[in-house]
Amino acid sequence: MPAPAHLDPRLLRAFVTVAEELHFTRAAARLYVAQQALSRDVRRLERELGAELFVRTTRQVTPTADGERLLPYARRVLQAQDDLLAAFGQARPLLVDLNSPGLVTGRLVLERARSLTPELELMARYESGLTHAAGELVAGRLDASFGRFAGLPAALRAGLGHQPVRYEPMAVVLPEDHPLARLTEVPLTALAGESVYAGAGNPRTPEWTDLAHLLFEGRGIRVASPAPLAIGEEEFQRIMDKTRNPILAVRSFPAMPSTVVRPLVDPVPLSPVSLVWRKGLVHPALDALRRAASQVATEKGWLEVPDGGWIPAADAAVMSVHK
Repeated sequence: MPAPAHLDPRLLRAFVTVAEELHFTRAAARLYVAQQALSRDVRRLERELGAELFVRTTRQVTPTADGERLLPYARRVLQAQDDLLAAFGQARPLLVDLNSPGLVTGRLVLERARSLTPELELMARYESGLTHAAGELVAGRLDASFGRFAGLPAALRAGLGHQPVRYEPMAVVLPEDHPLARLTEVPLTALAGESVYAGAGNPRTPEWTDLAHLLFEGRGIRVASPAPLAIGEEEFQRIMDKTRNPILAVRSFPAMPSTVVRPLVDPVPLSPVSLVWRKGLVHPALDALRRAASQVATEKGWLEVPDGGWIPAADAAVMSVHK
């Protein structure tokens, strides 16, 4: 069959989304279309190309050799279309990961960006961890995120740009009847002998667990053993209520019933936060997001290191470079 003279980008987007999700139901939900409509679009693309793109079974969807061959071309076409629309002020929504509901840094930057460009759409997402979000950025399923850039594997960092936003003071979340809860600030030495939860075993947040290991090293503080992965605030609190471990957090960590948040001091540990995006992404809302991050960081002094502040050397080096 001769190659078609024209391919509808909608069909290519349907194909790419199914190839990334490997599941028609999930792909349809991501595109906000009915599953039947998505299946029709993929079938139409197969007819127009004269090639079967997926092997479908009742349990899984797998790209064929032709599907694997088409994927990089389709992604380039869709990126070019997005770039063209952005250049003429018709940008698609920018998908911005804020990690978890209730965290302050990303939310304030996003709110400022929305105020700078009310004509554009910036949509919040909550991917719970920069390591997981970074994979979504590289794959094109997210556009921007926030977190500890130095904690990412080098292979992931190579495909990402970043802009330092904040050195966020860290804290510990304690059961309200914990002996340390009576203190207004908790010296790190007071945590000696404790097992502190820092996301160990959570595949979405190894950058946070690594930061905890660096902070606790030589101080007699243990990173608590992995707990069951909890999705959602209620499940997280339920698991933490069972373990009763103190939780390593930032000072703006949203309050949970029957707990208190206490700043850590002597030294003041700082969580380095960057705005992170996929290299090569062209989008007017990303420009606004970067401008907003710079404005808010300057106004609030977020990149000033307080006296007695602690930052890992690798993070200090990474945060000193804008990419």
